[in-house]
Amino acid sequence: MSWFWNLYEFILSLFWSTEMDITLLGLQNAGKTSLLRVLGGGDFTSDSIPTIGFSMKKVRKGRVNIKCWDLGGQPRFRSMWERYCKGVNAILFIVDSADPATLQIARMEFEALVSKPSLEGIPVLVLGNKNDLPDAYDVDSVIDIMNLKAVDDREVSCYSISAKERTNVDAVLSWLVSKAS
Repeated sequence: MSWFWNLYEFILSLFWSTEMDITLLGLQNAGKTSLLRVLGGGDFTSDSIPTIGFSMKKVRKGRVNIKCWDLGGQPRFRSMWERYCKGVNAILFIVDSADPATLQIARMEFEALVSKPSLEGIPVLVLGNKNDLPDAYDVDSVIDIMNLKAVDDREVSCYSISAKERTNVDAVLSWLVSKAS
Protein backbone atom coordinates (compact mmCIF):
# COMPACT_ATOMS: atom_id res chain seq x y z
CA MET A 1 0.00 0.00 0.00
CA SER A 2 2.92 2.34 0.71
CA TRP A 3 4.13 2.13 -2.89
CA PHE A 4 0.64 3.08 -4.07
CA TRP A 5 0.60 6.18 -1.83
CA ASN A 6 4.06 7.19 -3.08
CA LEU A 7 2.94 6.79 -6.68
CA TYR A 8 -0.22 8.81 -5.97
CA GLU A 9 1.81 11.64 -4.37
CA PHE A 10 4.24 11.61 -7.30
CA ILE A 11 1.45 11.90 -9.86
CA LEU A 12 -0.19 14.72 -7.89
CA SER A 13 3.13 16.55 -7.67
CA LEU A 14 3.41 16.51 -11.45
CA PHE A 15 0.23 18.54 -11.78
CA TRP A 16 -0.32 20.34 -8.47
CA SER A 17 2.98 21.29 -6.94
CA THR A 18 3.66 24.69 -5.43
CA GLU A 19 6.96 26.54 -5.57
CA MET A 20 8.22 28.85 -2.86
CA ASP A 21 11.43 30.73 -2.04
CA ILE A 22 12.80 31.27 1.45
CA THR A 23 15.95 32.81 2.86
CA LEU A 24 17.88 31.51 5.88
CA LEU A 25 19.69 34.26 7.76
CA GLY A 26 21.51 34.68 11.03
CA LEU A 27 24.94 35.32 12.45
CA GLN A 28 27.80 32.95 11.75
CA ASN A 29 27.66 29.66 13.66
CA ALA A 30 23.93 29.94 14.41
CA GLY A 31 23.27 26.64 12.60
CA LYS A 32 21.75 27.78 9.29
CA THR A 33 23.56 25.28 7.08
CA SER A 34 23.03 22.45 9.56
CA LEU A 35 19.31 23.23 9.71
CA LEU A 36 19.08 23.30 5.93
CA ARG A 37 20.81 19.93 5.69
CA VAL A 38 18.34 18.46 8.22
CA LEU A 39 15.31 20.11 6.53
CA GLY A 40 16.41 18.43 3.31
CA GLY A 41 16.42 15.02 4.97
CA GLY A 42 20.16 14.80 5.57
CA ASP A 43 22.04 14.05 8.74
CA PHE A 44 23.42 16.58 11.18
CA THR A 45 27.20 16.92 11.14
CA SER A 46 29.12 18.89 13.73
CA ASP A 47 31.89 19.80 11.28
CA SER A 48 29.95 21.99 8.87
CA ILE A 49 32.02 24.41 6.84
CA PRO A 50 30.78 28.02 7.21
CA THR A 51 28.85 29.32 4.22
CA ILE A 52 30.93 31.81 2.29
CA GLY A 53 28.55 34.14 0.47
CA PHE A 54 25.51 32.01 -0.20
CA SER A 55 24.32 28.58 -1.26
CA MET A 56 21.01 27.29 -2.52
CA LYS A 57 19.28 23.99 -1.83
CA LYS A 58 15.86 22.69 -2.83
CA VAL A 59 13.71 20.93 -0.25
CA ARG A 60 10.50 19.10 -1.03
CA LYS A 61 7.68 18.72 1.50
CA GLY A 62 4.61 17.01 0.09
CA ARG A 63 3.57 19.01 -2.95
CA VAL A 64 5.64 22.06 -2.04
CA ASN A 65 9.06 22.66 -3.57
CA ILE A 66 11.03 25.05 -1.40
CA LYS A 67 14.06 26.87 -2.81
CA CYS A 68 16.21 27.76 0.22
CA TRP A 69 18.86 30.47 0.08
CA ASP A 70 21.43 29.97 2.86
CA LEU A 71 23.35 33.22 3.34
CA GLY A 72 26.63 33.64 5.16
CA GLY A 73 26.36 35.28 8.57
CA GLN A 74 29.78 36.91 8.73
CA PRO A 75 29.69 40.74 8.92
CA ARG A 76 30.97 41.16 5.36
CA PHE A 77 27.97 39.25 3.93
CA ARG A 78 25.17 40.89 5.93
CA SER A 79 24.81 43.71 3.41
CA MET A 80 23.63 41.06 0.89
CA TRP A 81 20.78 39.86 3.09
CA GLU A 82 18.21 42.35 1.86
CA ARG A 83 18.87 41.51 -1.79
CA TYR A 84 18.20 37.80 -1.24
CA CYS A 85 15.10 38.45 0.86
CA LYS A 86 13.23 40.56 -1.69
CA GLY A 87 10.22 38.69 -3.04
CA VAL A 88 10.63 35.54 -0.95
CA ASN A 89 7.67 33.77 0.64
CA ALA A 90 9.31 33.73 4.07
CA ILE A 91 12.47 34.59 5.97
CA LEU A 92 13.97 32.21 8.54
CA PHE A 93 16.18 34.07 11.01
CA ILE A 94 18.25 31.61 13.04
CA VAL A 95 19.91 32.54 16.34
CA ASP A 96 22.16 30.52 18.60
CA SER A 97 19.98 30.40 21.71
CA ALA A 98 22.86 29.06 23.78
CA ASP A 99 25.22 31.96 23.05
CA PRO A 100 24.11 35.08 24.97
CA ALA A 101 27.07 37.05 23.63
CA THR A 102 25.70 36.98 20.07
CA LEU A 103 22.00 37.50 20.78
CA GLN A 104 22.20 41.31 21.07
CA ILE A 105 24.09 41.50 17.77
CA ALA A 106 21.51 39.17 16.23
CA ARG A 107 18.75 41.44 17.53
CA MET A 108 20.35 44.52 15.95
CA GLU A 109 20.78 42.74 12.61
CA PHE A 110 17.21 41.42 12.76
CA GLU A 111 15.76 44.86 13.54
CA ALA A 112 17.77 46.43 10.70
CA LEU A 113 16.53 43.76 8.31
CA VAL A 114 12.81 43.99 9.14
CA SER A 115 12.96 47.79 8.93
CA LYS A 116 13.79 47.62 5.20
CA PRO A 117 10.80 48.91 3.18
CA SER A 118 11.52 46.41 0.38
CA LEU A 119 10.89 43.51 2.80
CA GLU A 120 7.68 44.83 4.32
CA GLY A 121 5.04 42.19 4.95
CA ILE A 122 7.27 39.12 4.39
CA PRO A 123 6.55 36.58 7.16
CA VAL A 124 9.47 35.82 9.46
CA LEU A 125 10.16 32.72 11.50
CA VAL A 126 12.80 33.25 14.18
CA LEU A 127 14.41 30.01 15.29
CA GLY A 128 16.24 29.72 18.59
CA ASN A 129 18.59 26.91 17.58
CA LYS A 130 20.68 24.65 19.81
CA ASN A 131 18.02 24.09 22.47
CA ASP A 132 19.77 20.76 23.18
CA LEU A 133 22.53 22.66 25.00
CA PRO A 134 22.13 23.10 28.76
CA ASP A 135 22.28 26.93 28.88
CA ALA A 136 20.04 27.59 25.86
CA TYR A 137 17.33 30.21 26.26
CA ASP A 138 13.75 28.99 25.96
CA VAL A 139 11.40 30.31 23.29
CA ASP A 140 9.87 33.01 25.52
CA SER A 141 13.32 34.36 26.36
CA VAL A 142 14.28 34.42 22.67
CA ILE A 143 11.08 36.35 21.89
CA ASP A 144 11.96 38.90 24.60
CA ILE A 145 15.66 39.20 23.74
CA MET A 146 14.92 39.60 20.02
CA ASN A 147 12.10 42.07 20.79
CA LEU A 148 9.78 40.20 18.43
CA LYS A 149 6.58 41.63 19.91
CA ALA A 150 7.60 45.07 18.62
CA VAL A 151 7.38 43.90 14.98
CA ASP A 152 3.86 44.71 13.84
CA ASP A 153 4.05 45.01 10.04
CA ARG A 154 4.22 41.27 9.33
CA GLU A 155 3.64 37.86 10.80
CA VAL A 156 6.46 36.87 13.14
CA SER A 157 6.66 33.45 14.74
CA CYS A 158 9.34 31.92 16.94
CA TYR A 159 10.25 28.31 17.65
CA SER A 160 12.88 26.75 19.85
CA ILE A 161 14.70 24.09 17.80
CA SER A 162 17.69 21.82 17.69
CA ALA A 163 18.98 21.00 14.23
CA LYS A 164 21.26 18.43 15.86
CA GLU A 165 18.43 16.58 17.63
CA ARG A 166 15.82 17.43 14.94
CA THR A 167 13.65 19.04 17.64
CA ASN A 168 10.75 20.98 16.05
CA VAL A 169 12.12 20.52 12.51
CA ASP A 170 8.73 19.17 11.40
CA ALA A 171 7.06 22.25 12.89
CA VAL A 172 9.41 24.47 10.86
CA LEU A 173 8.52 22.60 7.68
CA SER A 174 4.81 22.83 8.45
CA TRP A 175 5.13 26.58 9.06
CA LEU A 176 6.95 26.98 5.75
CA VAL A 177 4.41 24.95 3.80
CA SER A 178 1.63 27.12 5.28
CA LYS A 179 3.31 30.17 3.65
CA ALA A 180 3.31 28.66 0.14
CA SER A 181 0.94 30.55 -2.10
